[in-house]
Amino acid sequence: MTKAKKLSAAQKTSSEPKLLDKVKIDLRTKHYSKKTEEAYLKWIKEFIYFNNKKHPLELTKENIEKYLSELAVKRNVSASTQNQALSAILYLYRNVLKEEVGWLNDVIRAKRSARIPVVFTRDEIQKVFSYLEGTSKIICSLLYGSGLRLGEALRLRIKDISFDYNQITVRDAKGNKDRITTLAKSVFPELKNHLNNVFLIHKSDLKKGKGKTKLPNALALKYPNADRDFYWQYAFPADKYIKDKDSGLIYRYHIHESSIQRKIKEAIKQAGILKPASSHTFRHSFATHLLESGYDIRTIQELLGHNSVKTTMIYTHVINQGAGVISPLDR
Repeated sequence: MTKAKKLSAAQKTSSEPKLLDKVKIDLRTKHYSKKTEEAYLKWIKEFIYFNNKKHPLELTKENIEKYLSELAVKRNVSASTQNQALSAILYLYRNVLKEEVGWLNDVIRAKRSARIPVVFTRDEIQKVFSYLEGTSKIICSLLYGSGLRLGEALRLRIKDISFDYNQITVRDAKGNKDRITTLAKSVFPELKNHLNNVFLIHKSDLKKGKGKTKLPNALALKYPNADRDFYWQYAFPADKYIKDKDSGLIYRYHIHESSIQRKIKEAIKQAGILKPASSHTFRHSFATHLLESGYDIRTIQELLGHNSVKTTMIYTHVINQGAGVISPLDR
């Protein structure tokens, strides 16, 4: 068993920021998304509590493996969730505690199951859409028509939507990358009408002395008045204001994911579709239907923002599964 590193008295009595605050500062300095920040802080806190609040420098490889086993065996989390917890812990050691000890590389990641994604048929897409309306329908149109993840659609700012070029710019997507994807012309009328209503809401907020939004990174310092500009506002703002914990700014954040997920779940049920479908099924369907229409795999990879074409190749299994095989029952 690897010996744990002992803390010095100076480390224990230091007046430096608390460990989780250090993690938060480091993540924000490296421009990680809010969602990643929340997830990493959650897992690191859980890891520390699991080990009776011992400082991570006092822990070893065995402590990490025991925690990951707890997640997999007793809590029955998926391989991807287990790997996210491990990524958070490794981030803590490497980036915050600056520990590059050999055993960090020896911790084994859980092997993810190679599952075929759930995909809607084109008829099922139409059925689901017939039970959607208003903002939720527009958002789902972007999930299926542009291949967006739900979080990406909700984080869109007005400036990210280009009707002239029929495209959407996805900022700080998975892997902290920007990408450009297509914008379906069929969604133009409803989307333009929706954005006109958002403009009126923003105009009303300004009259009330509000109307500011939270700008990404340090843009508020570079452009002091940009937070009032309409094009920086969220395309799908929430009905109520929230108060930012750090700055104290009262502003409209975007609609919460759970409200759209509920609408999607209800629409799928009303459409009578017996599949374990979710908001992500629209993105899977976008990729699969493009493949069926003859678009090449590299183009689809870029539209989806996948790092590796291997990730995109999973959709070829969807359309090739059983293709060309005549069942013996039909002979």
